[in-house]
Amino acid sequence: MRNGVKDRPLEEMVEAIQQGDTSMQNYLLRTYQPFIAKSVSEVCKRYIDPKRDDEFSIGLSAFNEAIFSYSPDKGSSFLSFSKLVVKRKVIDYIRYNQKRPTPLSLDESYDAEQMENPMELVAVKEKYNLEMDALHRREEIMDFKEKLKEYKLTLIDLTDASPKHKDARESAVKTARILFEDEELREFVHIKKKLPIKELVNKVDVSKKTLERNRKFILAIFVVLSEDYIYLKDYLKGVGQ
Repeated sequence: MRNGVKDRPLEEMVEAIQQGDTSMQNYLLRTYQPFIAKSVSEVCKRYIDPKRDDEFSIGLSAFNEAIFSYSPDKGSSFLSFSKLVVKRKVIDYIRYNQKRPTPLSLDESYDAEQMENPMELVAVKEKYNLEMDALHRREEIMDFKEKLKEYKLTLIDLTDASPKHKDARESAVKTARILFEDEELREFVHIKKKLPIKELVNKVDVSKKTLERNRKFILAIFVVLSEDYIYLKDYLKGVGQ
């Protein structure tokens, strides 16, 4: 690896890899193994051995995938983005590759007690999936809380700032979508961490006073739209479109 590479910003290294620098790719995959192992262990709730645990291999692959899918336009750091990708992939791996007995097929002969096993397995699997969904959702909310800090916002702020009427909420979500879809305004928010109210008022059917009143809520929705949040985005489906 070239001298001075450690002094390069991580996002620059990622960009170099996206442009075909394989030596840089190998360097990052090697250097960030402790970071990957720690991210995986936070999901598995146990120590992860990079040389022995399959979950680490999943995390390493996910980290590599994050390198090529990362875009600084989303406003988050690469490490923050990659940690989320790694955790999601490991959760999916645990969910779909958990070790469990194989249910007997219907054409096999088995007694009444064995006949209950397939239903029990379905119930256990359903419970496990619900637990994984809850874990995944908590991970998103924790990441969301960290992103909100960059905008000097908290979840409590959002509870107080959320528009009380349905029409007002839908209007605020629509405003956030317009803000996110406009490349110039999106970049402004990512850099300045605030609403470009003067420019935005000319693009939406909302008064300046209303924009200022709903500023915190609009920024929060903007953050959700900017990130790869599966569960949080579910709440926005069909709203403000």
